[in-house]
Amino acid sequence: MFELQVEGTFSAAHQVRGYPGDCAGVHGHTYKIEVRIRVEKLDKLGMAMDFRRLKMTLKRILKELDHKNLNKLSFFKKHNATAEWVAVYIFQKMKKKIKSVASITVWEGPNSSVTYHEDGE
Repeated sequence: MFELQVEGTFSAAHQVRGYPGDCAGVHGHTYKIEVRIRVEKLDKLGMAMDFRRLKMTLKRILKELDHKNLNKLSFFKKHNATAEWVAVYIFQKMKKKIKSVASITVWEGPNSSVTYHEDGE
């Protein structure tokens, strides 16, 4: 089994609706995103996947979020704009393009992260 990881960043505003503290107000983060994929076999070149393809897919998804107020996007009108739901959002988008996505980790800062993966992973 091979596991590949790429990272990307985006900056966005959000607020956590119903939170009893400062995070209830609009504030921002520079989010760091880690994408991990798992592949059992290598292709004929000896690669699990072209890093370029993985990075470009992530970049396109993060562009949708960059410099936005997350709460104004339709997904986050249904789900609170927490790091947990950001991870789910990115996972679902990535999975549509790359089936071997294993997990998404979202860092809101240098010391705080959440990782999302599907059951059984």
